[in-house]
Amino acid sequence: MICFMFPGQPLSRAALPDDAEFEQMAELVRRVAHLDLESFQWLDGEGSEELKLQMLGVAQSLYRLRLLRSQGVRPDLVAPHSMGIYPALVACGSISETEAVEITWRVGSSFARMAGRQQYALGCVIGLALEPVLAIAGKNEVHLANHNSSRHFLLSGAREKIDLAVTEALESGAFSARSFNCDAPLHTPLMAQLEPELLEIFGDYRYAEPACPLLDHLNQNYLSCSDIPGFMLGELSLPVYWEKSYRKLRAAGVKEFHEVGAGEALKKFNRWIEAECES
Repeated sequence: MICFMFPGQPLSRAALPDDAEFEQMAELVRRVAHLDLESFQWLDGEGSEELKLQMLGVAQSLYRLRLLRSQGVRPDLVAPHSMGIYPALVACGSISETEAVEITWRVGSSFARMAGRQQYALGCVIGLALEPVLAIAGKNEVHLANHNSSRHFLLSGAREKIDLAVTEALESGAFSARSFNCDAPLHTPLMAQLEPELLEIFGDYRYAEPACPLLDHLNQNYLSCSDIPGFMLGELSLPVYWEKSYRKLRAAGVKEFHEVGAGEALKKFNRWIEAECES
């Protein structure tokens, strides 16, 4: 069985593919979000650097999806991570490419407005087990945002509190701990303040029944079309449980995984999980 995995927002800008397929994706982003991916500049108005990366991420995923389809590769299962849900819905036939780009832009714009009120950050902690990570998060009033493997976690919250949590993680023996800018405290209860705006965004679209099983990364259930709006809202306030998702996919019989986007972060997590199973 084949699984298409869709990563969330990239952490940095990468070199753009130089072909006609990606140019079509870039033109779609220019038309919908008024962002030129080549120059990485807004064409109309202003947006945050994080929103630029979100738009780059959805374009890269849709481009990679087109390439896989042109090669005759089709998924038996689809698994998104975080904001990877939007291009994942395209892979399942639930929404169009244009709608995925538009939803990403509208949602990301909401995040950017949130950043105007307070500074937020993500903290990446590698090497500690879950229990000490949760203790550090609780002590510093931040939240678990990603449980990617038994030793790879993301924390989310206010910038100054994330910095304190990262420092404590290093002092507690983490192999690596660092912080990254973000516009909003994704995958935490702090996102509740955006709920009315996000409900309106997700309610503006009609979702077709997924043509192949679409695994949610919260409870590892398969989503129907009626589940999709609620999942997209809820997943922004709750942690991503990638380790549980990967184990569910393996148990379902998936043997071949394609990371449909830039980089190989999800493949890396999968290798770590497999290594833990073998040890």
